[in-house]
Amino acid sequence: MDFIDKILEKLKDWTRKLVDALLGPAGQPEPELIPIPVNDRQRRQ
Repeated sequence: MDFIDKILEKLKDWTRKLVDALLGPAGQPEPELIPIPVNDRQRRQ
């Protein structure tokens, strides 16, 4: 039984490392970019 517990702990550790590598440590979504208005009318004239 101890052997199975060690294997499960190792699998949990590998899974955690894989998720951290793919999604980042917190797994947070990327923030949305805020559009910045640009006044093009002055450049065209």
